[in-house]
Amino acid sequence: MEQHTGESPRLAIGIDVGGTGIKGAAVDLDTGEKLTKRHKSLTPEGGLPGPVAASVAEMVDAIRDELDDTGLLARSVTPKIGVTLPGVVQHGIMRTAANIDQSWIDLDAVALMTDAIGAPAYVVNDADAAGIAESAFGAVAGLSGVTLVFTFGTGIGAALIHDGVLVPNFELGHLDLGEHRNYERYASPKNIEREGISLGEWAERVRAYIVHIEQLFWPDRIVIGGSISKSSDEYLPFASVRAEVIPAHFRNNAGIVGAARLAAR
Repeated sequence: MEQHTGESPRLAIGIDVGGTGIKGAAVDLDTGEKLTKRHKSLTPEGGLPGPVAASVAEMVDAIRDELDDTGLLARSVTPKIGVTLPGVVQHGIMRTAANIDQSWIDLDAVALMTDAIGAPAYVVNDADAAGIAESAFGAVAGLSGVTLVFTFGTGIGAALIHDGVLVPNFELGHLDLGEHRNYERYASPKNIEREGISLGEWAERVRAYIVHIEQLFWPDRIVIGGSISKSSDEYLPFASVRAEVIPAHFRNNAGIVGAARLAAR
């Protein structure tokens, strides 16, 4: 593998844990760009804390090996490491567990990840990490006012950014709306496959959700993230939504970038 030459960038490792997959990379803290390939694995079946933490640790080791091979960071140097989880993280403790096992609730996730990795770990809600990535480097970098960032994946995550500052654990995916309790079960992109609906039918479900959210918070802009954002030209703009709605810059990598940035603070 080609060796890195010149001054080494400031970097951290970001790992994004989802209900179905885990992905991670080393990230340049000045640009938000990935410095390694995107490592991927399936979330262990059942989403239990121990197996998930072991998978995260294995991925961190692989990323550190790649950094060492390319000359970006010697294996003897421990980088900052951030890990996202799909649930509310309050002072390092998991308070909810969405799309992973319920045994995560009230678990010290920082201690779990730190022990598994063998190095200090920073743990954050997955949507919060995506919001930080888009605010620091992405679609809304440098913008003032209120920004709502949504991540559409296995579930629905949300982050609120005000003048570049994150309001943590802004859970909006589990709202009741109309006849639908816990709206993410109705409007998650997983329903495209699960129910056999079209992208347009899914987008209409999301549009109704966004209209409702806008009436509650009146954001200046709304960012649509997750893998579904790559098809945004097929369903944006949303009718009856007044705020500007834009696709995420980092798409499905936002959690990785945000986790790395938050870990390095």
